[in-house]
Amino acid sequence: MQFLSIYKTRERATPPTAEEMEVMGKLVEEGMQAGWLLATEGCLPTSMGAQLRRSNGKVVVTDGPFAETREVTGGFAILKVNSKAEAIELTKRFLEIAGDGECELRQLYEADCVGSRETTRLPDNGVAAGS
Repeated sequence: MQFLSIYKTRERATPPTAEEMEVMGKLVEEGMQAGWLLATEGCLPTSMGAQLRRSNGKVVVTDGPFAETREVTGGFAILKVNSKAEAIELTKRFLEIAGDGECELRQLYEADCVGSRETTRLPDNGVAAGS
């Protein structure tokens, strides 16, 4: 099974230090070699991004920075694991290195996870697909 881990933190005014990059790089290398880390990236500042919102059939684009946002998406990882518990443990290791912030874990749809949209029960939450 695969999980998307979305890292949220306060936006930094400076890029990561060489030491921070080295420590995180070691975890990333370990995860890639072991096969539990499929992809990961960090995000540039919100000043370089945009938010798009659709409401009442119209799309509004707002250029960054996003002053009203307390926390921003700092990056993401896609984990390949055997259980939600394993994804949680790996994400705890990441947070020990990354520092303050939070990660939202979301299991990704996979062909072997979802059969009939009418009858399939999704793992871990018991909610029927399509409800």
